[in-house]
Amino acid sequence: MDGALLQGRVALITGSGRGMGRAHAALLAQHGADVVVHDIVPERVAESAAIVRQHGRRVMEAVENVADPAAMAALVARVEAELGPIAILVNNAGIGADRAVTEAIDEAMFDRMFDVHVKGTFFTTRSVLPGMKSLGGGAIVNISSIWGMVGHHFGSTYCAAKAAVLGFTKSWAKELAPHRITVNAIAPGGVTSPMAIEKDGIDAVRERMARVPLGRWAEPEEIAHAVLYLVSPQAGFITGQVLSLNGGDTIVGI
Repeated sequence: MDGALLQGRVALITGSGRGMGRAHAALLAQHGADVVVHDIVPERVAESAAIVRQHGRRVMEAVENVADPAAMAALVARVEAELGPIAILVNNAGIGADRAVTEAIDEAMFDRMFDVHVKGTFFTTRSVLPGMKSLGGGAIVNISSIWGMVGHHFGSTYCAAKAAVLGFTKSWAKELAPHRITVNAIAPGGVTSPMAIEKDGIDAVRERMARVPLGRWAEPEEIAHAVLYLVSPQAGFITGQVLSLNGGDTIVGI
């Protein structure tokens, strides 16, 4: 893939202040996209935006709560006014699973999980669709999780929220196909992101890595290359699909 692959296309990547989202932003910029860097932490946004600028692309910095539909709609309007309609949306913003059994999950924990992953994905997508349709096409990639596919012995609300993202993917793929908008999902296994290490600690992460058939977790850049492919013209006939980069992890125990 060449550096002009996404030339002139505007990409909104939610949760792109660090980890996977930052990798997505850097790689799409490297291949010609103008990028809206979004996160809830201003310092992270500034750091990712600097990386996009190194690739000579236009960048907009956005500090918004993805779970606030009005704020995200206002952001999309600002992007369209300053950069143009959004051709690529990567619904990447997320939070780690609550390490809790079902009886220990209260309403506030439940709401936070669904607000970020489900409400955030839905309303951000809804906001970009008019502009994307006006372009005559576009590409949406939803970041789900291996846990949304196979479940886990804890964190049931995270598993359910990530499964809902897969439901959006399949429904939107059918709904938006007449508008030449592709919708796909990536359901990663373990990724060596700051969020995972902060949540579990490095020792627990290494123990889980050892159980993966390929013996490691993915690097954020490996997930970003999958995103790049799915938003590229080469993937124009791919929609409604779920790609799980997991090192063979789902093979175990299935």
